[in-house]
Amino acid sequence: MFLPLLCYNFFYRQTYEVHMEYPIVLERDPEAGGYVVYCPTLKGCVSQGETEDEALDNIKDAIKTYLESIEDLKRLKKLRTVEVSV
Repeated sequence: MFLPLLCYNFFYRQTYEVHMEYPIVLERDPEAGGYVVYCPTLKGCVSQGETEDEALDNIKDAIKTYLESIEDLKRLKKLRTVEVSV
């Protein structure tokens, strides 16, 4: 799933969009009906919908909210990102 991500270049003082791709898993929910969808690379990022399309729209919103909360935590210095080469 491709999602636009807003980024800010401090040097040029410009905002631009970057499109990121996130894997998702879409499963039928036999008990409740509808669909459950989650992004395995974003721990706890889960949503649902009555139809596949609704579930996909909902997971897009969930991923955007998840990423915004990560950025908020970084700004508040409650989270830091470290790159590790393997």
